[in-house]
Amino acid sequence: MKLWAGRFSKDVDPKTNDFNSSIATDQRMYAQDINGSIAHATMLAAKGIISAEDGVAITTALAEIKAEIAAGTLQIDPNAEDIHTFIEQTLTARIGDTGKRLHTGRSRNDQVAVDIRLYLREECGATLALVRQLIDALDAKGAAYADAIMPGYTHLQRAQPITFKAHLAAYTEMLKRDLGRIEDAQTRMNISPLGSGALAGTTYPIDRAMTAELLGFDGFTASTLDGVADRDFCLELAAALSILMVHLSRLCEEIILWCSWEFKFVELDDAFSTGSSIMPQKKNPDIAELVRGKSGRVFGDLMGLLTAMKGLPLAYNKDMQEDKDAIFDAFDTAKICLTTLVPMIETMKALPENMRKAAAGGFINATDCADYLVSKGLPFRDAYKATGELVALCIRTGQTLETLPLADYQSVCDKFDAGVYDAIKLETCVRRRGM
Repeated sequence: MKLWAGRFSKDVDPKTNDFNSSIATDQRMYAQDINGSIAHATMLAAKGIISAEDGVAITTALAEIKAEIAAGTLQIDPNAEDIHTFIEQTLTARIGDTGKRLHTGRSRNDQVAVDIRLYLREECGATLALVRQLIDALDAKGAAYADAIMPGYTHLQRAQPITFKAHLAAYTEMLKRDLGRIEDAQTRMNISPLGSGALAGTTYPIDRAMTAELLGFDGFTASTLDGVADRDFCLELAAALSILMVHLSRLCEEIILWCSWEFKFVELDDAFSTGSSIMPQKKNPDIAELVRGKSGRVFGDLMGLLTAMKGLPLAYNKDMQEDKDAIFDAFDTAKICLTTLVPMIETMKALPENMRKAAAGGFINATDCADYLVSKGLPFRDAYKATGELVALCIRTGQTLETLPLADYQSVCDKFDAGVYDAIKLETCVRRRGM
């Protein structure tokens, strides 16, 4: 029987029931739903809204149901309308009319709103832990190759010499910002909507502060309408996860490039690569490619949430049932990407010789050559022009700045002396920049 069956004179069409059902998605929140119900029942008993005996019976039975679902001895009915209905009906089947008292002073609207906040709070914690693991993996990999010099790029053209450690450190900075965004969103989300009712609260003398404290919230929503209508926390978390996926995708794009024979800066462990069905020589960075591809999936989750929410009047609307599919998928996708990336980075092997060889080409010490002239008193723009002429001369004669004779330097600018060779050494360039 539907919880709302009293108003209706006929059963719901099976197609309507299937379309309306959310049990396939929201059943993962069974523990949070039961925790919220236990807090609500505890408060109802404390306030004398239900008897102490009924409160104990309800909370005891709910704890048993939770344990049985976790153990797999109680199967969630896939035909139930949603997880809230399934749990309440299971409770009532076990303890009779006492179970029917649980929903006193509560609506499914605030029940759903508290469940999803509790669930996403845990998802935030798990995701933050994975991001920290990736930061640690990148830091450790950088430390293992701290002296490896490689070309830094702009426009995917060799630009200036840097270290492999410095390149990876740029990603750890991005990930630290991701930590901050998720933590900020988590803090704003940690407010209890329980007690908002359908939209206008309740006439029962409930204690919202008590249920908020029992559930580990920092407080409760000031507006009951906002309490059930708000999904900003889903939008904000989806946005934070989208930015995180941008960073993971950029990192994976570079790894894909670095694995290619055109770069060959790194080599992935066989456990995180695949082969070709026809080309026996291939070793493909499929994991990195999948992470790059899955970023679009998370972006789509964010766009779906924004679109679902953009035109809704207050307070609750059934459109909001779509929030869980999107935000759950965003977290699931981000977590599986992080879970796979961490060991991939940990087992990734850098190839410093190839990095150093690439850094030696492309005149990436040209800026340092110009800076050397500036140290001799030449204005930077004049130093820039002179160095450009030297690069052109090197290209014509098949030389590099390191091998170009001093006489050729001095033919362009008489301020050059033998000290230029130390100034343009890649190790000097990197050291002076603190890379």
